[in-house]
Amino acid sequence: MFADHMKRPVMAVLACAGLLTAAACSAPGSDSSSSPTTTGSAAAVATSCGSDPVTLRGYFETGFPLPKELADEFTKQFPNVKWDIREDQFAVITQNAPRVLADDPPDLMRLPQVSELVKDGLLKQLDGYAQAYGWDKWPASQLEQMRVNANGQRGDGPLYAQGLNFSMTGMFYNKKLAAQIGMTQPPATLAELDTVLQKAKDAGLVPINQFNGGATGGLAFPLQNLMAAYGEPGPINDWIYQKPGATIDTPSNLQATQHLERWIKAGYFASDINSQDYATMMSRFIGGKALFMFDGDWESGNLDKQMAGNAGFFLMPPANAGGKRAAMSAPLTFGISAKAPNADCAAFFLNWVATNQQARDITVKVGGSHPMGPSDAYMPPVQEGTVTAATLTAGATIAQDNGAMDFIANATGAIYAKSWTPQLQKLAAGQQSPDALLKSVQKDYESQVKG
Repeated sequence: MFADHMKRPVMAVLACAGLLTAAACSAPGSDSSSSPTTTGSAAAVATSCGSDPVTLRGYFETGFPLPKELADEFTKQFPNVKWDIREDQFAVITQNAPRVLADDPPDLMRLPQVSELVKDGLLKQLDGYAQAYGWDKWPASQLEQMRVNANGQRGDGPLYAQGLNFSMTGMFYNKKLAAQIGMTQPPATLAELDTVLQKAKDAGLVPINQFNGGATGGLAFPLQNLMAAYGEPGPINDWIYQKPGATIDTPSNLQATQHLERWIKAGYFASDINSQDYATMMSRFIGGKALFMFDGDWESGNLDKQMAGNAGFFLMPPANAGGKRAAMSAPLTFGISAKAPNADCAAFFLNWVATNQQARDITVKVGGSHPMGPSDAYMPPVQEGTVTAATLTAGATIAQDNGAMDFIANATGAIYAKSWTPQLQKLAAGQQSPDALLKSVQKDYESQVKG
């Protein structure tokens, strides 16, 4: 039965993608008359995992349950497909990516910045799959961050990666602690946020608990949110996409970095910020030991379980009342190695994640984020008052304001580990000035882009 079910032609796959029902779309096939096919000018791709035993090798980010939950559900629906998954922290993946893709290529890998991996020929081009599965009919903004042109610039050109969801960052808050200091609704301006932070400190609370230890500069989260409050997202995206002449050292970004320094000097962050890792940040926040943390909607489902009814979320407020909102918002990026032994099956998994009803349920309930896929695709019901409901609503605001930015850590393959992280740790320790920080990052960026 399974073998027959896996042989439907590509056009049936595309029709199925619009249905998004478990019965119709749990696999691309019930018609045994057709084999894997080619669409248009795309290279031949198989649109299934076949019926023979397959072991997909994955290299995933530790601490995030969504990819593993999706992998487990996939195996339930397709028992011939097993997984061999290795996990590392994102900073480690960032440093290891070129070597792993070249020497020990997984089928599916959580990716850091993609343009240099494309330049080195380490990622499989996915245009054939995009045509076969209809990804090129999705909203263009979902995929543009994963396109790389012939000049190595992101934003257009062939597709080299896909997303498990479309994530977004902002500020999570503890509702009980907020009530203690009279915060009844999210701050509407940056000045109002500053007032709340001071009230929290005066009340003996830790205003913001943020990771910034080891190889992961978590202060990049509040910094980029402050950049969004002071300036437009377009120039920041230009810099991340390596557009000619782009710079991170701008007047508005200097204002943002100076504001972050004021928060540091005011004592709004936990005193051990430079020794705190991501897991510690999460445990402290869940344990009620801080009012705020800057993080992403991938934690929404977790917080709805761990802090049911007591966690809230809002977008970074603008510098001026009524200003547009912007946020770090990007796909949870996964790519297929150019040497992947099971590339077709890995691509089928990526399409399944975006189009299968159970997969989309998991993406929202576990990942707390908006699934990839067609604009009219099935969306799971979400309970009002939950963190997940708040983050999904915030995502709609970002879409309306055209305020999505990629992560400043993704501008080059080395910029996060070798530039942002040490510079932000020095800023937190009082050993670096905002102006020198931006100039140092820009100098490193230019050197890395030139290669």
